[in-house]
Amino acid sequence: MGSVGEPINEEAWHWYNNNIGKRNSPIIDTWWQTETGGMMITPIPYVTPTTPTYATLPFIGVQPALMDEEGKEIKGNQVSGRLCIKFPWPAIARTIWGDHDRYRDTYFSAYKNMYFTGDGALRDAVGYYRITGRVDDVIIVSGHNLGTAPIEDSINEHPAVAESAIVGFPHDVKGNALYGYVILKETGESRDRDNLRKEINQQITEQIGAIAKLDKIQFVPGLPKTRSGKIMRRILRKIASKDTSNLGDTSTLLNPEVVKEIMDNAL
Repeated sequence: MGSVGEPINEEAWHWYNNNIGKRNSPIIDTWWQTETGGMMITPIPYVTPTTPTYATLPFIGVQPALMDEEGKEIKGNQVSGRLCIKFPWPAIARTIWGDHDRYRDTYFSAYKNMYFTGDGALRDAVGYYRITGRVDDVIIVSGHNLGTAPIEDSINEHPAVAESAIVGFPHDVKGNALYGYVILKETGESRDRDNLRKEINQQITEQIGAIAKLDKIQFVPGLPKTRSGKIMRRILRKIASKDTSNLGDTSTLLNPEVVKEIMDNAL
């Protein structure tokens, strides 16, 4: 059973495994990009032991590297950094039509002789990779670098929550603060919203720390997603920052109508 688009959170992973796969079909939680032309980090069915939230190991021949902000490779396990690929592979994109300089600047200027994916990742004790989100989704709050994926995973473990997305917005004191868009399950729709907000932040505090608490939590009917399941976070960032004069192209969204609903009820 495949999983693509956004990294699958742990609760969804277990639901998928128990209810759809009946614990017999392995979940192939892949990491790849349109530009890579194929899966780059992925379990091999019935061969690679799977772990919730992890894309596991590089596919055959793929050579990933985790890099720090100074351009040095981070060796060993139980580390995190920026995900790059060290060596070409057969399906790599060769250019951007009519703009090769943009291709080179986007993918090969950040780290010498490496393809920079734009994603952050961690490598655990056994060498499994977990994608932690786009590097530009890392939000600096009071000097702390906060990845969105772990916070979203924590929120999604709340029994009333179906899905969530976190973005940053400008804050006079912290520099940036966290804005959460949260979809409730049917069981959560009848709950008191103020109490839910307190419970969600308490859960984040217990699992990650008080620095990761959300300043604003908006309950929404859905999230703007592409047809491949990726959340359009640039739209959510603009709404959180009250900069909605130009949301950019929304024609690729699976559900463009949800954008107006979110805007109309923004905090």
